[in-house]
Amino acid sequence: MAASGSTASLMDWSCEDVRSCLKREGFQDGTIQVLCDENKLDGKCLLVLNEGDFSIEPLSKLTLKDRKTLYLLSKTLQRENQNTLLELGLLENHNNSIYTSHTHYSKLESEYCESERISPPISEDGRPRYPPEKTKALLSFLYVVFVTWITAFVMVIVHDRVPDMKKYPPLPDIFLDNVPHIPWAFDMCEVTGTVLFTIWLIVLLFHKHRFILMRRFFALSGTVFLLRCVTMLITSLSVPGAHLQCQPRNYSTQGSSVFADLAKKLSQAYVIWRGAGMSIQGVRTCGDYMFSGHTVALTMLNFFITEYTPRHIYYLHTLSWMMNMFGIFFILAAHEHYSIDVFVAFYITSRLFLYYHTLSNNQALMQRLHQDEGVVPAVLSSVEGIVPNEYETPREIAQNICLFLRGWYTDVRTHITAAAKSSTSTTHVIETVSKTIVENSKSK
Repeated sequence: MAASGSTASLMDWSCEDVRSCLKREGFQDGTIQVLCDENKLDGKCLLVLNEGDFSIEPLSKLTLKDRKTLYLLSKTLQRENQNTLLELGLLENHNNSIYTSHTHYSKLESEYCESERISPPISEDGRPRYPPEKTKALLSFLYVVFVTWITAFVMVIVHDRVPDMKKYPPLPDIFLDNVPHIPWAFDMCEVTGTVLFTIWLIVLLFHKHRFILMRRFFALSGTVFLLRCVTMLITSLSVPGAHLQCQPRNYSTQGSSVFADLAKKLSQAYVIWRGAGMSIQGVRTCGDYMFSGHTVALTMLNFFITEYTPRHIYYLHTLSWMMNMFGIFFILAAHEHYSIDVFVAFYITSRLFLYYHTLSNNQALMQRLHQDEGVVPAVLSSVEGIVPNEYETPREIAQNICLFLRGWYTDVRTHITAAAKSSTSTTHVIETVSKTIVENSKSK
């Protein structure tokens, strides 16, 4: 805001210098008269302004525009004159800038009030940064692939541990006991989830910050399903409906080895993983009740769609929530899960999503977490503030793809050229050494 040439002598500014600065910033004449003529605001006073000064007269009597503009001006001058603040003893932390992206806050101490915490801006130019970090997105994808493999294998194990229906009948359930079984309901639940997933893919395709969205989606989904593996293994619930034909599979045969049994289980796990655990893909499992994976998928897709689409598209948000609720109803109507399975799945998924985004959208909370516990999740560390819902047109997407392919081609060509030069240089060295050896042999 201030002229770069005048910030170095800010401590020597007179009231007239401050008047000129305020005029350049567009302050009203009445405001300039109150600050410079009536209150003799000079460079020193301008430098040490703090939030406490804005809550008392005369600053509290200024218009909202002038107060905000003066506040931004004072903070900018404080950032540009940190060495002066250090010399005056007003800056407590000597290692971190008061206006950088570091995780620790600095304090300004003045004679007018107690220590004041200055929250650093999101970046040096005051604008948030949203780096795509494609490597993290790839790692998150590999993470969720690994977790789904583990989930599929655990589903094979719990299927073999399913309790005998004759000895352990279905548990009492308020919903299941009062709603008749609908055979086609579970397929409708999976169709609903497929529609939500298609909408999410469209959002990812056109969203400007698609790699951040993918990274978060993979990280949260993988974490929830990893927790589901634990709950499935801890306790095996009885089959929720008599219509389910669940019998443990006996992999062991006479003379078979442990490795053969493991290979059969891995083969069955692959069938589950390939079909994404969906009955419409021919996958049928039992014992994986606490908690419902279908509810996790529906809820996660719903929350991500509503979070990363503009607020004015309320009909899309309403549709997403309706499909989420109808999908849950279809799960219960099909008697594929107990009511507690669905409730716990919705609660855990929604709480994890909200907790994650509360941290990622609030820099102060992230910094406090880093100070108190010494760790910030790696998937959150580089994203500053709320991710804006900005979208790209098909033309912009095509241009980005062309730029990526062009850059990739340039990099490959550069590496090939460098390798060729290195090979030529190596060949020249070998020829030189060979000639030297031959000449030495002849001389001998």
